[in-house]
Amino acid sequence: MTFSLVARCAETGMFGVAISSSSPAVAARCAYARAGVGAVASQNVTDPRLGPLTLDLMAEGRTAAEAVAEVRRQGSFIAYRQVLAIDAGGRTAIHSGENALGIWAEAAGRDVASGGNLLADAGVPAAIVRGFEAAAGHLGDRLIAALRAGLDAGGEAGPVHSAGLRIVHRQDWPLADLRCDWTEECPIAALSALWDIYKPQMDAYVTRALDPRAAPSYGVPGDE
Repeated sequence: MTFSLVARCAETGMFGVAISSSSPAVAARCAYARAGVGAVASQNVTDPRLGPLTLDLMAEGRTAAEAVAEVRRQGSFIAYRQVLAIDAGGRTAIHSGENALGIWAEAAGRDVASGGNLLADAGVPAAIVRGFEAAAGHLGDRLIAALRAGLDAGGEAGPVHSAGLRIVHRQDWPLADLRCDWTEECPIAALSALWDIYKPQMDAYVTRALDPRAAPSYGVPGDE
């Protein structure tokens, strides 16, 4: 009921997760990223504890493969889970339990890994990886392009209703944390439109947090 990717921008060191599902608010349960550490998607009969656990293990110095191997040992009902991870070196690892739902698949490329379950086609994660690798621009642009590529390749077996994008960079909080929690239309199109609005303002929100004196105008009525 989900397809996703985790990725790193080798140029900037940003990490990101993009995800879509037929379930509501998928990113609230499944998308995790930590600046300087990596990114994780925990999905398929989701256990939200596995995302922070994987990030904690990578923060201790374990590679993505080592962290996911430890998650397999520590996690409960791990046969039902799907976990994707990318570490600070751009290395990736994926666990897909044998009880993953429906058609499930996984794929990895340079600085990117993708996985999904209840898919319309087993080639969807590979299409997502190709979409990410072929895209240019900001990490957020590439994540959105990859999700669109997955949708174009068939996406989930049924209609998707939610989507999310999380990006981290230098700060303890997300650089971007955008979600469409439910729509009867295309949540990926809604997420893309939200990204187009947020992207030009994104750096200003960081400046306002770090030093309001240097912040640009808010650009709203009453702001002189």
